[in-house]
Amino acid sequence: MTTTPKDLKKEIADICKACGNDRSRLMDIVRDVQEKFGCVSDEAINLIASEVSVHRVEVESVVSFYAFLSKDQKGNFVIRVCDDIIDRQAGSDSIISAFEKELGINCGETTADGKFTLEKTPCIGMCDQAPAIMINDEIVTNLTADKAGQIISTLKESGDPKKLVAEPGDGNNGNPLVNSMVMNNIHQKGEIVFSEYVSGAALKEALSSSPKEVIRNVKAASLRGRGGAGFPTGMKWDFTRAAEGDKKAIICNADEGEPGTFKDRAILTECPDMVFEGMTIAGYAIGADTGILYLRGEYAYLRKFLEEKLAKRRENGLLGKNISPKKRLGGLLKSKSAFDFDIRIQMGAGAYVCGEETALISSCEGSRGDPKTRPPFPAQKGYLGLPTCVNNVETLACVVKIIEKGAAWFAARGSAGSKGTKVLSISGDCEKPGVYELPFGTTVSEVLEKTGAKDTAAVQMGGPSGTLVAANDFGRKICYDDLATGGSIMVFSRDRNLLEVVDYFMEFFIEESCGYCTPCRVGNVLLKDTLEKIINGKGLTTDISNLESLGKTVKLASRCGLGQTSANPILTSLQNFRTLYENLVKTDETGMNPSFDISKALKDSEKIAERKSVVYTTE
Repeated sequence: MTTTPKDLKKEIADICKACGNDRSRLMDIVRDVQEKFGCVSDEAINLIASEVSVHRVEVESVVSFYAFLSKDQKGNFVIRVCDDIIDRQAGSDSIISAFEKELGINCGETTADGKFTLEKTPCIGMCDQAPAIMINDEIVTNLTADKAGQIISTLKESGDPKKLVAEPGDGNNGNPLVNSMVMNNIHQKGEIVFSEYVSGAALKEALSSSPKEVIRNVKAASLRGRGGAGFPTGMKWDFTRAAEGDKKAIICNADEGEPGTFKDRAILTECPDMVFEGMTIAGYAIGADTGILYLRGEYAYLRKFLEEKLAKRRENGLLGKNISPKKRLGGLLKSKSAFDFDIRIQMGAGAYVCGEETALISSCEGSRGDPKTRPPFPAQKGYLGLPTCVNNVETLACVVKIIEKGAAWFAARGSAGSKGTKVLSISGDCEKPGVYELPFGTTVSEVLEKTGAKDTAAVQMGGPSGTLVAANDFGRKICYDDLATGGSIMVFSRDRNLLEVVDYFMEFFIEESCGYCTPCRVGNVLLKDTLEKIINGKGLTTDISNLESLGKTVKLASRCGLGQTSANPILTSLQNFRTLYENLVKTDETGMNPSFDISKALKDSEKIAERKSVVYTTE
């Protein structure tokens, strides 16, 4: 888009004004500028800084941090090919090659006419329908290389990625505000999250009790956070409510960036009211008037649909000032129960680390997604300094059923230390990848049977940051006391090279590290280098012990959850598949490092000396 300096100044002033010239809305501002102009140029950065009264470096630091933002001009159509391990195994490399051939550019480049940019991107939450790509905000699933030409032709002719949707997916994917080819692939519904639900009923029940009583019910149900860590939800609410301060905030973490995870996508598509109601109940319980749904940038295609749901809840008295479900359900509430609470949607822009709650808070505040030092914890000082509770999408959906059905009903389901159900995202080498809501305590082998997985060599439980489980452990249970997971389960058959899988996971963590602390920034690179040395047949037996030692150091010394779990692919594969490493390494008998190529190292010196080395020679 061609604009004059005068036009640019006016457009950016309007964008900033629409966000109240609020520095904390910087993420929304730069996203809007990126969408309108195809980049956030140096001039745009200066103008934004002036309009919101911040230093230029604050704006540039945001633009440089997030993958979906850029100072360089992007094409009218940005084609992002999903490059997670599941998509790679489904043929994403051939799709990239097909687009490169069709467009006459390499991946990472923009066509000369400025129309198309081709990029790789980590998991976009579509592993159950891989290979998948994003074109601007539109998702294209189940792609094959021979479709690349037709996609480019359609975009050139229509100028609208929506024209690629020949047939919308199931459920609310067919809603006119979504109109996406994405499929929910919900193969098994449970009696908690994907169950019958009357909007406003649980909120009315909650408002008939005191906030402390609501928290007691959540505690009695033994609800643990569904994001993976399993921290008791009622305890987190209690800490936040007890923190000093009249104003508090509740944030729903919908930034499921863990490769292989997509269950929140299905919940937000089919159960958004349930999630919003859970947020509202949480707001009432902790004394918050501010709610934020942090929606990952890859799910932008759901935003209009979710905004409409919020608008309808406001119309029905379920959000906003003086909340009262009586408009929807009838009946009067005691005046002391009415309270103010509203929710806004904060879009992410492509940064896995923002799934960590303090990094997510930084992003909501309009900053880089840098994790914060703890203490203070978010419950004490979080969003804009307010006591803040961050809960997962699935956790908040569970809250609604606890209030509706009672704590005892909820606690009667699941296993001893893990009550209720768990929504799982299952992908990889199985016949029925998709979403399954299963009781806690279900075994890995039962999951494999349900999904039609055959000849399975390993299961990655909990995404790259979780555990690589071997066949002799398939009897283990999915619960917080055994195999914990935020939802991702990736299945790998015996045809797969598991060390290549581990290598990809390390590549992912290196790419997604915020770079703040040395153990994560440097340690993961050293881990990957040593792993590849072993894969290439140049490793020594000592490299295995070096991997273990360094991996433990990275876990111990890293600042946030990303670094504290980034070594897990190597550590858990060493624990459960050690022979894969041992079969590739050599015993050091010469004192020489087999990975060091003396001939290659001497090339520059030989070029300067204009002769071959007479000391080291292969002749």
